[in-house]
Amino acid sequence: MKLKLAEALLRRKELQNKVSTLSQLNSEKLFEIKVQRKHATESMDDIVAAVPKIKASQITHALDWHSRRLRLVDAAIQQANWTTELDIDESVMGEYVDPELKG
Repeated sequence: MKLKLAEALLRRKELQNKVSTLSQLNSEKLFEIKVQRKHATESMDDIVAAVPKIKASQITHALDWHSRRLRLVDAAIQQANWTTELDIDESVMGEYVDPELKG
């Protein structure tokens, strides 16, 4: 598939954001409290239960999928970076010279 460099850069940014978001998920966000513990009688208590909203394997799979795509697009961008030459004015690569100090 042919892709403009700008499109690949945008896709890399999207994937970086997704990987970052998925990496930050913690157990508090994966579970919800369904019940709270309450003292009902002397011999009986209600139980607090944490119920999974989503399987950890689903998060892992999504993270792995997005991470792989990120590595692939990044590798393509890096290849273009090392193999593409730009035709620019030579002064772009020069150092700044303060006109007040120039003698």
